[in-house]
Amino acid sequence: MFQSWYQIISILATLNLSYGVFNNGMTKYPNDRNKYTASMQGLSTVVTLLLFCVYLPFNEFFNELTGLSTLLMVTIFAECLAAPALAFWSARQRYEFKYIALVAVTVFNAIASPVLGLVAVNLTEEKGVARILSAALINICIGLFFYVLNITRGKSFFNKEYWGFALKFNIPLIPHYLSQIVLSHSNRIMIERMFGETEVAIFSVAYSFSLIMNIVTGSINSSFVPWTYHKLKEENVDALKKTTTFLVLGVALISLIPVLVAPELMWIIAPPEYAEGVWVVPPVSASVYLIFVYSLFANVEFYYEKNKFIMVGSVLAAASNIGLNLLIMPKLGYLAAGYVTLFCYVLLAVAHYIFMTKICKEKLNIKSVYNDKMFLLITLAYLICTALAMCLYNFVILRYAILVIAFIVLVIKRKFVKNLIKNIKAK
Repeated sequence: MFQSWYQIISILATLNLSYGVFNNGMTKYPNDRNKYTASMQGLSTVVTLLLFCVYLPFNEFFNELTGLSTLLMVTIFAECLAAPALAFWSARQRYEFKYIALVAVTVFNAIASPVLGLVAVNLTEEKGVARILSAALINICIGLFFYVLNITRGKSFFNKEYWGFALKFNIPLIPHYLSQIVLSHSNRIMIERMFGETEVAIFSVAYSFSLIMNIVTGSINSSFVPWTYHKLKEENVDALKKTTTFLVLGVALISLIPVLVAPELMWIIAPPEYAEGVWVVPPVSASVYLIFVYSLFANVEFYYEKNKFIMVGSVLAAASNIGLNLLIMPKLGYLAAGYVTLFCYVLLAVAHYIFMTKICKEKLNIKSVYNDKMFLLITLAYLICTALAMCLYNFVILRYAILVIAFIVLVIKRKFVKNLIKNIKAK
């Protein structure tokens, strides 16, 4: 519950300035990136403090609304104040292809947070609060370090031009960011209201397991955005087409892994009562693949600052998710929510593709910067393979034979794969 409210409040308190608008600023102001970074941090700080001032006089109302104590609400605002500094620094490291320091900080955070959490949980009876505060403390301390670093380097807090550009760019995107939260979390809220806690627990475990691959695909896209911006600036469409086709194929193969091994992994991570949740894994894994695909289309929209298109697509998908769940779940059961999610991401990908082609015709006088036919073929093949994998859930030997054959093919073609990765890295 804390994490869900943190995600919602952080969008409003920070305007998600470390996302699309930051990469655009790196491109727009290449000779003043330190000052731009510090200015974005200053704007994020002001918005957070303003929202905190709104919370303070009505704290009892907001505490009741969220179900969180004043201590936890203040913790959320403290994270919103400090955490963006790390996000700005990380985004710039990715944009400039500097990964060594980024990986070091990420690994430190990944180790420090659970270690401190383990200690805190064992020292108190308020284990939930202890886990929240220990994780927040790590994020705040790391954030404060980079807050000082960014300000020191940029020697700026307010810049009229940069603030104006960021507000104009990101405010129309707030509905988009909130819609993403709705698309991710509304299923579980509606299942809990319609069916109960047992069903939402089963769905949540399977849903969270399926989204693990989103960490991988999201990281790939975050690293790919700067390169995409460089190629769009150069109008080098051929490079974009070749590289993205291989990336989409790679993400499709990665996203098939949880589908093929879903029954066994569900057996490992959850009790037998959760077994039927396995049927949620295929559609949500397919959704992860489609998130990556639509992100490629959205990258073009972000680059050309066509934010209204992004907002329309996301709001449409979120509204469809709620409406279809209300219509379908009472008739087909809670597992149908996974397939509704998949349909909504198909809708989102199609909407962003249409918007992207419109922009390409306007800006580059071409239909698309990607190989659309290959994208479609890979997507259809992926969905067919996902459906076939589901049909094989009762045939363990056959499923793992397919995985072994795939592994053997990769070993045989290892030189081709290795050269392909080298070429992508070089580009």
